[in-house]
Amino acid sequence: MRTLILVALLSLAACSVNSQYSEPWTVKAVGKTYEARDACLQRQAAPYAGDAADASSIGRIISANCQAETDALIASSNPHRDPAVTAAIRQDSDFRATGYVLKARGQNN
Repeated sequence: MRTLILVALLSLAACSVNSQYSEPWTVKAVGKTYEARDACLQRQAAPYAGDAADASSIGRIISANCQAETDALIASSNPHRDPAVTAAIRQDSDFRATGYVLKARGQNN
């Protein structure tokens, strides 16, 4: 009976293993592309510190300017090309860009 319970627990544990962590280079690549995307967004936001335009509108412009970095992030973190994941990453880029604009202006987001 104990053997059966042990086998059942081990098989359940094997089902929950995240395949991404079995490939540590993938996790590292995703981290690097996040950093590159965020660095681009921050760099692009700095010139808008004194601009009086809406921060979210500027955030979308900045996000578009960092499209190459965002595409690299999507490619590394979404190997199965799930459209929901792609849309979420693009939305996150817009959100983060808006946050960098607000920080450049000295405002809290």
